[in-house]
Amino acid sequence: MLATAGELPADDAGWAYEMKWDGLRAIGYVAHDSVTLRSRSDRDITSGYPELQGIAAATGHAEAVLDGEIVAFGENGWPSFEVLQQRMNSPLDQVRLVAAEISVSYLAFDLLVLDGEPLFGQPYRQRRERLEQLALDGQYWQTPPAFTGLPGADVQVLSRQHSLEGVMAKRLESRYEPGRRSTSWIKIKNVRRQEVVVGGWKPGTGARSGQIGSLLVGVQEPAGLVYAGHVGTGFSQQTLRLLGQRLTPLVSDASPFATPVPAEHAGAAVWVRPVVVIEVTFAEWTSAGRLRAATYQGLRTDKDPAEVVREPA
Repeated sequence: MLATAGELPADDAGWAYEMKWDGLRAIGYVAHDSVTLRSRSDRDITSGYPELQGIAAATGHAEAVLDGEIVAFGENGWPSFEVLQQRMNSPLDQVRLVAAEISVSYLAFDLLVLDGEPLFGQPYRQRRERLEQLALDGQYWQTPPAFTGLPGADVQVLSRQHSLEGVMAKRLESRYEPGRRSTSWIKIKNVRRQEVVVGGWKPGTGARSGQIGSLLVGVQEPAGLVYAGHVGTGFSQQTLRLLGQRLTPLVSDASPFATPVPAEHAGAAVWVRPVVVIEVTFAEWTSAGRLRAATYQGLRTDKDPAEVVREPA
């Protein structure tokens, strides 16, 4: 079930509020003694997060299907997508070594099946009650709070104080709608974020000579991949190397964009097949449909490039 971008509900009655965690969405299939994790694109990511296998014992060896977010915590004790990137991009033969330095946690926020009983049709408030009865509270897993009876504005202030991405508003009487983007879940962002598809890059100059200077990105529209601007900030040297490794094998002779790319970018561009998705923060959409002041935040290997569309303002 996916959320719709929007504003806080005008009336707090009938809604619960959760923090919007900046991590990797994952469905957890819990058997008696094992856990299988699948990303939003239905990719099996279990082997990347061995420390989460203990969830099976934490549920009392019940059979369950959980919905939640895999996060890594930064130095401030709150989730950091930048830190999580180091786990998401670790080679499988090095996962346990990296996990010793950078551990993750699974934040379970919904319960979809319990011991063979589907809970999709039950209202959110009942699913949350049953989830909380599992008492998931360990070193690598927990059920973060859902706030009811509090103004959504107060919860949003708290999220901003801790530099979180935003809050989620969830209708208490709503059922779980698999595969749907529903208005029963609303994501209210503190900063503007957008997933975009990389269609090419401009070679760097000066200190970035021989590296990527900026990424040329787009979003999907009925006409195809539409050019949405360039991203030239937010890169560390490690990130530039990683992006170079990902993009170089994808080099193509032709632009993947269905709309023109400005000459100052197209002239020197190195085009790639549009399969890599990144996330950016930005100031606003311009009247020409371009991202203004976009800053790179990280790779989104969990997102399907065919589904990357412009988020509502």
